[in-house]
Amino acid sequence: MQIQLNNILQQVKDELAKAATVAETDSIRVKALGKKGQLTEILRGMGKLSPEEKKELGQAANAVRAEIEKLLEEKFAQVKESARKAQFKLETIDVTEPGVPYNIGTKHPLTITIEEISRVFKSMGFSIAEGPEVETVFFNFDALNAGPNHPARDMTDTFYITEKTLLRTQTSPVQARTLMAQKPPIKIISPGRCFRCDTPDATHSPMFHQVEGLVVDEGITMADLKGTLDTFAKQMFGSEVRTKFRPHHFPFTEPSAEMDVSCFKCGGKGCRVCKGSGWIEILGCGMVHPNVLDVGKLDTEKYTGFAFGMGVERIAMLKYGVDDIRLFYDNDMRFINQFK
Repeated sequence: MQIQLNNILQQVKDELAKAATVAETDSIRVKALGKKGQLTEILRGMGKLSPEEKKELGQAANAVRAEIEKLLEEKFAQVKESARKAQFKLETIDVTEPGVPYNIGTKHPLTITIEEISRVFKSMGFSIAEGPEVETVFFNFDALNAGPNHPARDMTDTFYITEKTLLRTQTSPVQARTLMAQKPPIKIISPGRCFRCDTPDATHSPMFHQVEGLVVDEGITMADLKGTLDTFAKQMFGSEVRTKFRPHHFPFTEPSAEMDVSCFKCGGKGCRVCKGSGWIEILGCGMVHPNVLDVGKLDTEKYTGFAFGMGVERIAMLKYGVDDIRLFYDNDMRFINQFK
């Protein structure tokens, strides 16, 4: 058995000299010292020996075990260091190489425009109201005095989900919802997305954004409407801007008007932006129709109000000189990054 112990020790030394990896070194450890290893088998056979022989052989076996464990410890440290150096060599980092740039995002131009419009009206005491984008026919048409035969109800103009639900075609339904949920005085704007069956081109999109405004109280007149929108135009486009109101027709307002602003590019002299007229149409407005006030069960002899609605994309296109509405939805970062 003493000879076997010496042979095991020498075999371990020879194999460790050839081992180059942690796995190979660990395999030698298991072979020599594992539960079924060579040294373990010798110790199991000591039961047949006399007490004196057991003592002598036990001391010799422990000495061999200690020597093997020392050799393994040294070899593990050696192969681990070699592996670490090899890994470092493969993962060499050139500290002079430029880092990977991280692009900082920016707000979308439509978001910027909505926030600017909201800021102007909030400075005049308006609050923000919101409503669902999936709307009922009642709030989108009936409550806004758009009769059963109104052309906007056609499937060629409106995205219907069922006979009684649709994607709202305007943010005006928030006007009706507010009238039913809140008593005067009312002074709100409602920004949001709208949807219509339009073929995409440079000036049309099936999805767009509007900002609806509503004021209801005692003694509200057309003069209040004009003063409010004139103040908005001057804060939005500059103090030199002039406003002009032209008669128009909307089912939910009477009288109704469209508001133009003097071209802020040419100062009203005529240019490509205003098509030579010196004026640019930016929104529709009017005094709230009594039938709409009836939706909120308001006394039309006591309360009056005005409403207005503007297209956010149109405002943004005019303000930033964008000539194609599709640029707002193409997600081209070269376009978006210009608004940082």
